[in-house]
Amino acid sequence: MMKRMQSVDLDLLYRRVETEILKREATPAMRLLNEILHMQDGFDDKGWLKDCKKLMIDTFPREDTFSILVPPGFDIDKHETHIQPSIEADDVLLRVNFVREVDELLKEVRLGQSEAQNAGLDPESVATRLRQQEKQRTIHQVEALLDLAVNLTW
Repeated sequence: MMKRMQSVDLDLLYRRVETEILKREATPAMRLLNEILHMQDGFDDKGWLKDCKKLMIDTFPREDTFSILVPPGFDIDKHETHIQPSIEADDVLLRVNFVREVDELLKEVRLGQSEAQNAGLDPESVATRLRQQEKQRTIHQVEALLDLAVNLTW
């Protein structure tokens, strides 16, 4: 019994380490998607989408012409020299890149998804249907996030 518990503990530890490694290797878009999906409590979809919008506004740089060409905090009344465009960090996530990556992920998931074929009431069929429903729920959440990102306004 003790060896089995140690084995389960080691397995859980291994999964946690593997998850952390995968998170670090993920693109900025996938890290943001992961963070957003973990914000969902499963009850308040409208509140969750409102929080998602705030996070997206804070994460994505503004896309208007003035914001792209002029550094943050620029005061036109006090400016006396040439404007030096700020060099963006490599990990800046543009909204268009987020939309593109999440859309590609959704396409891959939809292609790989198969409907639960067993209509029986045996435990395995029920478990398969429940997993399928959870996948569908997550897909709908990601579709809502994609729509929010596409239509985001500052």
